[in-house]
Amino acid sequence: MLIDTVFFYVFALLTLGGGLLTITRRNAVHSALSLIVSLLGVAGLYLMQRAEFLFAVQIVLYVGGIMVLFLFVIMLVNLDQSAKQRQFNGQWMVALVAVAAVGAEISWFLYRGQGAFRLADSAGGVSAAGAGNTEILADVLFQEYLLPFEIASVLLLVAVVGAVVMAKKRI
Repeated sequence: MLIDTVFFYVFALLTLGGGLLTITRRNAVHSALSLIVSLLGVAGLYLMQRAEFLFAVQIVLYVGGIMVLFLFVIMLVNLDQSAKQRQFNGQWMVALVAVAAVGAEISWFLYRGQGAFRLADSAGGVSAAGAGNTEILADVLFQEYLLPFEIASVLLLVAVVGAVVMAKKRI
């Protein structure tokens, strides 16, 4: 039980530290690397919750694919010209309201204690006897949510084709 607590704090510190470094670094490559650290911490937290599928997706898709894409884009963009542009748009009031709202939520959960985190007892009869969480997720995704899944995949395909067409016009 003690080892679970230690791992939780390690992964939570990775997540929070990486997120903090992501938004405070001036170098875009360092920010992207900090985001990778944060995503690895989230993956560890998924693994601790026995969500092996989400752990694998987090590692393979986000850390392995998306962040490599971000690093390539950062390296291809002219950072000297973008560094000279104004970086912030002066929406401090919106940021302060968002910080106050998150602070109020955290205070509420700390005030309520463990009772604020109660989940429903059953998943609506979705789970099959002896099936793991990956099998249950696959059954729900490909039976009940097949049409939204396919629509999302077509939209992503259109976005990729559109990005390639727009990039080809600039070359």
